[in-house]
Amino acid sequence: MPRQWAAAPPAPPARRLAVPRVRPWRLLPTPTGAPFTFGYAAVLAVTSQIAALAPPGLVRALQQGSSTDVAHLVRSPAVVLLTSALWIAGGLLTPYAGAFVLVLTALERRIGGARAACVFLAGHVLATLATEVPVGLAVLAGRLPPTSLHRLDYGISFGVAASSGALAGLLRPWLRWPLLAVAAGLLLNDLLAYADPLTDWGHLMALAIGTATWPLVRRWAGPSRAAGNRASGRNTPSRLRNPGDR
Repeated sequence: MPRQWAAAPPAPPARRLAVPRVRPWRLLPTPTGAPFTFGYAAVLAVTSQIAALAPPGLVRALQQGSSTDVAHLVRSPAVVLLTSALWIAGGLLTPYAGAFVLVLTALERRIGGARAACVFLAGHVLATLATEVPVGLAVLAGRLPPTSLHRLDYGISFGVAASSGALAGLLRPWLRWPLLAVAAGLLLNDLLAYADPLTDWGHLMALAIGTATWPLVRRWAGPSRAAGNRASGRNTPSRLRNPGDR
């Protein structure tokens, strides 16, 4: 009896490697994709135009009223801690303005607007208090003159530094550590220049505050990534089941 040969099963179709789509527009905030950053950037654009076009005396009065110096922190801490973050020291052409848009957009897209705002405010508030409270104590001890209580202090740089540190914890290691190294190097260079040591120490503190939030922001980013996978129909290999599984 002739031997019967079974036909070989058809070869499975070759799997195509998924190539990530490059979407450069996601680097910028949009009203739907990053509403917190978009709205905040719009406010900063308005105040920067006021600072550029309004009479210098008026601008000085507005910024002085928003300053987080010791005298204002004692009288109205909540007001000045919020209003001081409505100005960009140096205007829209400073590096911190560009870093604000890129870093806050990336952070908000990963953890959400409310949580990104919490990270930003934590760096802004804690670094401000960490730099201004010692000034008040030094004045009380007679080590600094009373004029130090009225030092002009405003801007978004502490919040940007903290957000940069937090964002680094959500990036892959090959990008995380170079980002931190560059950020810390630039801040240390400013400190060594000794042009404004109090503010420069605050920047380093804010960066450290941001890195301290890594466990929290990673936990926040987890549900967002899972929701994004479900919305796009993606599953991880460990979650795929055979048809016979129950």
